[in-house]
Amino acid sequence: MKYTLCITQQCNLRCTYCYIGKKNVRMPFSIAEEIVDFMFNTTPAEEKIHFGFFGGEPLLEFELLRRITEMLKEHPAFQKERVETTVVSNGTIFSKDIADFIKIHDIGLCISCDGPSFVQDTFRRFSNGQSSSAVVEKNLKSFVDVLPSVMVNAVYHPKTLQFIPETVKYFSDLGIRQLYLSPDFSASWSKGDAERLPEIYGAIAEQYMNNYLKGNPRFISLIDSKIIVIMRGGYDPLERCRMGKGEFAFAPSGNIYPCERLIHDDSGEHCIGNIGSGLKIEKMSCKTASVQNENSECISCGLRSYCMNWCGCSNYFSTGYYDRVGPFLCASERAAIQTAFQVFQTLEKELGPTFVDHLAGRTVLPGKEVERI
Repeated sequence: MKYTLCITQQCNLRCTYCYIGKKNVRMPFSIAEEIVDFMFNTTPAEEKIHFGFFGGEPLLEFELLRRITEMLKEHPAFQKERVETTVVSNGTIFSKDIADFIKIHDIGLCISCDGPSFVQDTFRRFSNGQSSSAVVEKNLKSFVDVLPSVMVNAVYHPKTLQFIPETVKYFSDLGIRQLYLSPDFSASWSKGDAERLPEIYGAIAEQYMNNYLKGNPRFISLIDSKIIVIMRGGYDPLERCRMGKGEFAFAPSGNIYPCERLIHDDSGEHCIGNIGSGLKIEKMSCKTASVQNENSECISCGLRSYCMNWCGCSNYFSTGYYDRVGPFLCASERAAIQTAFQVFQTLEKELGPTFVDHLAGRTVLPGKEVERI
């Protein structure tokens, strides 16, 4: 079960593709208390909980984040082994106090950064138009020096698609060991963009394999996650999008949304209730396709079990419906699955069963032990 708190809609950046409307609002602590109660009352006993801080820029409200974290851990139903906490930041804010708090409370930190300066500054600038790349790189290095693990989410767009391999190398050189690559599904992707994906993903795969064989592995989402799914024979039901059932996002107002990417300016377009008045799941039907719930081409596709065709918010940004897949998502998933399969075949052939250990989070190469990713 995933619960995401958008604790503020304030942000010091003005990323052109951002899906959260900018407002000078913050979440009242009393609403956060209600959300935590709702979370523990709603989650089935057998399921774990992913509790996330989001924005805007959540570190602009670090004291609120601190109070909510402490309140969460003091809740009678809190169990350390059951609850995973994360914060997604744009990387423009760093202090020793923040880093120490994140480390002490075992909070997963994900920095949203698109890559080297010529990529980052294409879409991610401060509100006054100034470059953000130098500040984010400096803070990213500071977090890496202090924390045991830092994740990065890099968004790519038709204008920056060709630079993804350089982006992967950039973060690898900075010591980032977990990299998530995310397309901007709201962009105008062309057929030509889609046709370039196998070559671009292939270049990423070469870096992935080289790092692995050198005993310095990196987690890259479009490769690792797909290899694991391929080996399991498809996505597990609990991994698939469960908008409004296993996933909830909360605006500062307490309004409930099926995903944090759908909060926008909290105008209520995707709202499915309020923490005070309760859920209204029937509102989910407003963005579902009226004729059939699945693209006809998906039904007969041999890759459908390994594909994220179920991602409701990605589908919405592509097609306007939660349950209709856009052509670029289809092309990206196909290229990612095929690339991951080729990587697995290559490394399994070269290393044998030792590569399978990597999928369990621990990699052992002949003659040496490699640290956990």
